[in-house]
Amino acid sequence: MRTVTILIVAALTLPCLAQKPADSNSALVSQLTAAIPDLMERGAVPGLSLALIENGRIVWSSGFGVRNVTTKEPVDEHTIFEAASLTKPVVAYAALRLADQGKLDLDAPLSRYLPAPYIDADPRLDQITARRVLSHNTGFPNWRPEGKPLVIHFTPGERFSYSGEGFVYLGQVIERITGVLLDRFVAQTVFEPLGMKESSLVWEQPFNQQTATGHTEAGVAIPKRKPLKHNAAASLHTTATDYARFMIAVMNGTGLKPATARAMISQQTKVDQGCSNCIGRPVTQPSESIFWGLGVGLQHTAGGDSFWHWGDNGVFRCMMIGYPASKQGIIIFTNSGNGLAIAPHIAKLAMHEAQPAFAWVNYAPYDSLPFTLFQTIRKEGIEAGIELYRRGRSAAGGDKAITESQMNQLGYRLLGVKKVQEAIEIFKLNVEAYPKSFNVYDSLAEAYMTNGDKDLAIKNYEMSVQLNSENTGGIEALKKLRAKP
Repeated sequence: MRTVTILIVAALTLPCLAQKPADSNSALVSQLTAAIPDLMERGAVPGLSLALIENGRIVWSSGFGVRNVTTKEPVDEHTIFEAASLTKPVVAYAALRLADQGKLDLDAPLSRYLPAPYIDADPRLDQITARRVLSHNTGFPNWRPEGKPLVIHFTPGERFSYSGEGFVYLGQVIERITGVLLDRFVAQTVFEPLGMKESSLVWEQPFNQQTATGHTEAGVAIPKRKPLKHNAAASLHTTATDYARFMIAVMNGTGLKPATARAMISQQTKVDQGCSNCIGRPVTQPSESIFWGLGVGLQHTAGGDSFWHWGDNGVFRCMMIGYPASKQGIIIFTNSGNGLAIAPHIAKLAMHEAQPAFAWVNYAPYDSLPFTLFQTIRKEGIEAGIELYRRGRSAAGGDKAITESQMNQLGYRLLGVKKVQEAIEIFKLNVEAYPKSFNVYDSLAEAYMTNGDKDLAIKNYEMSVQLNSENTGGIEALKKLRAKP
């Protein structure tokens, strides 16, 4: 215990913000300061906050742009952002501290800790453990459909599929073990020991004066969500500087037993190279560069092994990457649906190499055809978009210009901004390019259903199920569409 206390005190006495960076970092800071505003303009990102870690210290933290396009209040190092799924590593760390105390067995069924079954009878529930939640192979979906019961889609431990639902389950177990609400337990276990004074899993009154507002990909400010109840997978509000303190703790193993600290950033499971949310998708092959630890993603690059995680609450998108051997890291928070379009370029500049995690999570970079297509359709109309698509695919040779998945994402982005007819045309182009993929028909069917075209929705769902008999979503949609009023 004494060793842990010394480590925490040492971490808290390090300088947290260097207004004038050390000479060794001055050139990089100058590059970032010059590059980021230009990237934000090209990517239509209103506000961004960044923290840089070198040699296990926060050497630079800065804000760029505005918190809100209407109020024009500037982003600074105290601006509060939604961390989205960057919540998960924090909750994972708290769970691991509980395990080190002997109160949570990482390999025991979580059902052992709750007085009643968490979901309707399924014997596979007893195979879900904390370790499987933290490494995302529970068999749960990312999120259950609204109003539907939570179900297990494959045998726990069988393969990877990213799941926020698993963390919600683990959060309830932690509350049962500790007897306190998860947000309070995380504050006591993580935020307070690490000096994270501007962080919480629930909304706090001071945030009203500090918060950023989220913006859609079209640049429209969205009313701020202020969660009064925690979500173990997604409700963290924090600053880039505070999150850097947490990353340094993970790098150093602060507050964890040595074996536990190593396990957190060591491979626990392989991931499929073709998907993060893999429910209802065919298995392709394991990624050669991306893996999963306990609550964090892992990647291997020429520069060494690193841990990482991305966050996406729709209008807030962010990324953290840390190299434990060299004690280097970067945290990027944005208040825009376009945030992960520019983050790869910033991370590459800061970390001196490309980060394969960005390719795996599959967000279109700001200078790519998928990103440009959305902006073109939004500003000039669908016909201009179709012309750009055909020209781009012809010039670059199909998938090299835009993949099936990227076109699918584009269609859903258009649905999200109520451009239903435009989304239908994009999904039709995807069917044209990938006629043997069940997913393209499924997406087109959903767009037709949104538009009220029942017969066309049924036709395309039927094609999707014909190509993939395990497409449970398509099967359920057909039952609803065929049911008598």
